[in-house]
Amino acid sequence: MPLIPRIMSEYAHSRTGIDIHPGATIGEYFFIDHGTGVVIGETVIVGHHVKIYQGVTLGATSTRGGQSLKGVKRHPTLRDYVTIYSGASVLGGDTVIARGHHQWQRLHHQSVPAHTRVSVKNPELQYRNGKAQEFPQEVPWDYVI
Repeated sequence: MPLIPRIMSEYAHSRTGIDIHPGATIGEYFFIDHGTGVVIGETVIVGHHVKIYQGVTLGATSTRGGQSLKGVKRHPTLRDYVTIYSGASVLGGDTVIARGHHQWQRLHHQSVPAHTRVSVKNPELQYRNGKAQEFPQEVPWDYVI
């Protein structure tokens, strides 16, 4: 009965902050460190000895199509011995992260070959109004930007 796994998943999500769809396929020795904000979609396939960290999304690229996408692989595949670090989003049913890969990039929606490290180079601050604001030397705890 599909209702029982969904109830168990929602209970675990409320207690841990980790949202794993009961339809996901997960291999042996799966490790989630500081799991708050982790989201694992229905058609995700996770290999053996995989590690992911807080805030990781293994998701679909689009929900357009609704029920017509039922049964279609919409979420990524992580092969064996893959590590996905904090805040990364790996999206799409055709995306395969190969064996031994370490993912540092924030958003990824294409396959990565084995033993490859993906990372963001030289992130920089951007201001919406184009100007940096001056802040007092000591910012009170209730100060709002």
